[in-house]
Amino acid sequence: MKLGVFTVVLGEKSLEDALKYLKDSGVQAVELGTGGFPGTAHVKTDELLADKAKVKGLKDLVDKYGMEISALSCHGNPVHPQKEVADAYHADFEKTVLLAEQLGLDRIITFSGCPGDSPGSKYPNWVTCPWPEDFLKVLDYQWNEVLIPYWEKAVKFANDHGVNRICLEMHPGFNVYNPETLLKLRKAVGDTIGANYDPSHLFWQGIDPIASIRELGSAIYHFHAKDTRIDAINTAKNGVLDTKHYSDEINRSWVFRSVGYGHSYQVWKDIVSNLRMVGYDDVLSIEHEDSLMSSNEGLQKAISFLKEVLIYEDKGEMFWA
Repeated sequence: MKLGVFTVVLGEKSLEDALKYLKDSGVQAVELGTGGFPGTAHVKTDELLADKAKVKGLKDLVDKYGMEISALSCHGNPVHPQKEVADAYHADFEKTVLLAEQLGLDRIITFSGCPGDSPGSKYPNWVTCPWPEDFLKVLDYQWNEVLIPYWEKAVKFANDHGVNRICLEMHPGFNVYNPETLLKLRKAVGDTIGANYDPSHLFWQGIDPIASIRELGSAIYHFHAKDTRIDAINTAKNGVLDTKHYSDEINRSWVFRSVGYGHSYQVWKDIVSNLRMVGYDDVLSIEHEDSLMSSNEGLQKAISFLKEVLIYEDKGEMFWA
């Protein structure tokens, strides 16, 4: 396994300064934002696509610091009900695929997206229960008329350009938000679709990381190392669905934390061990979104924690069996 970082946390640094900082911290891989919500602080996607020399320059810079690029990330909502919004995210997706092709990468990361409840909608509609029964009609429309047709075309485009792993982050608010919905879309459009497994979004839904890792198995294509702390006092009063701002930490039912500040070493050791058991022996990419720590402190604590947890060497032969 390898220790990686999603470099948006270091967006105030140049890419070279970020790579040096991460190399000095013992990091081996970087995940780069190429559009959508992550932005393009370190990778000016349009500029690179217009100049192959700049693509080579990016490769050389990453190589200079002994790093690898684990994935390109363009998280967005390409099925947003407002066409101009959807088109912008879709353009980010396609440009990310084209850049991945030039960089020799076969995986990118994004969200599944969430449509509205009908062709005339203005805003996405995330359905969380089957009643009133109108919600079932919404789900039928979203999946069968929008989501599946979109991803059938998107998968073909990606495959035509050498991208064979589209890693969807299972995130509430979008149609793919848990293993069941990830596997539903994968079954509908093929195994190019897999998971960017981020336990932080699953913890607060009450999803067990070990059970979900085993359920997804070989469908796990990338991993975000991010934690969540569930506030027992607030969930006892209000449950886990919470729309208060992330900065209102003391009143929220849960908040994102650096790894180790939401769950123990044992939980994370079990996560790493089960990833290896299902065949994922790849990068764990730290995503820092801890509002109680500075970017530097949160990132350094996560790096230190994961160095104790990751399994780096091949397991070798069982000399005792």
